[in-house]
Amino acid sequence: MNLPNYLTLIRILIVPVLVVVLLTDVGESYLGISGYAIAIGVFLIASFTDILDGHLARRRNQVSNFGKLLDPIADKLLISAALIVLVEKHLAPAWAVVVIIGREFIVTGLRSFAASEGTVIQARNLGKIKMWAQCVAVVALLVAGATGNPPVSNFGLEYPAFRFWEVAEVRTAFEHLSVVSLTTNDWKVFGYLVGRGALWISVITAVWSMYDYFVFFVRVRQVASESKDIVPTAPVAKNEAGDSSPA
Repeated sequence: MNLPNYLTLIRILIVPVLVVVLLTDVGESYLGISGYAIAIGVFLIASFTDILDGHLARRRNQVSNFGKLLDPIADKLLISAALIVLVEKHLAPAWAVVVIIGREFIVTGLRSFAASEGTVIQARNLGKIKMWAQCVAVVALLVAGATGNPPVSNFGLEYPAFRFWEVAEVRTAFEHLSVVSLTTNDWKVFGYLVGRGALWISVITAVWSMYDYFVFFVRVRQVASESKDIVPTAPVAKNEAGDSSPA
């Protein structure tokens, strides 16, 4: 155990706190603060520990196998819990959350299978983009909820809502943004727009990165298979008479 691993454990312990403040009225009852506002602070703190523990582990040369195991688990618990609660709050569509969490199960299984065969699949860049998009989606959608009742799904338009700019609330929000005079409802609308946009990016990068993992895994297996098929031959040397013979 070291400081980076303790920070990772703290991130895991934060997960039930996040769920409780969002699904109960404990924040308003005991602190007089909106549960959404507390959840935003809790989630940002947890995200900061994710950045800090990796930085400290590399800087202090404290990278450990325990930390490599625990860190992705903590990340998946935090994001999964936040997204599932957002579905409960009608802030995120269930299908998108199923795709994102399902991808985590599939990729984790693939990496475990590869590790059992002696192949280590490092985190892909698309996975990092997905992680950041998920964090933006969670915070933005929490902002939409913290400023009052969030807009109805897709602003009441038929799915998919490609014409959201025609919604009166959205047009009003952009008009207020142009004169830098945002109201509480404008923050709610922009939070919802940014959150749903980031969620779409999360879904796309989740599927794309999963495909990238499979392609990388298949390529590594092919290279390993080809290397096993190569039979080394004995070098050929010439004798004094100039005839070639196996060395």
